[in-house]
Amino acid sequence: QVQLVESGGGLVQAGDSLRLSCAASGRTFRTFAMAWFRQAPGKEREFVAAISSSGGRTYYVDSVKGRFTISRDNAKNTVYLQMNSLKPEDTAVYYCAAKSNGYSSSHYLYNYWGQGTQVTVSS
Repeated sequence: QVQLVESGGGLVQAGDSLRLSCAASGRTFRTFAMAWFRQAPGKEREFVAAISSSGGRTYYVDSVKGRFTISRDNAKNTVYLQMNSLKPEDTAVYYCAAKSNGYSSSHYLYNYWGQGTQVTVSS
């Protein structure tokens, strides 16, 4: 079992930065690929970024490439999402998720989810 707790969301202006954190419980954190998804009101849950279990590989949706960076610290059981140059269209609830057996961009394949943290970007 893995429990995930996100933090770091908030209300910012366009162009600002935020860093989201996701703290995981359990000794198996280092075996999981981790990802960030987001969901805006009335929209489907969207893949944002993922990182392999070792941290050696990262993946991003095109809309955030060059602005967002996913990273992890396996010693601290934590995954991060550094978000720079935020835009109003980045407004959503951001969720971290964990899965075994490699990365996926499909939220259906992730076994464990956090409760989400709200990010609001004003124009």
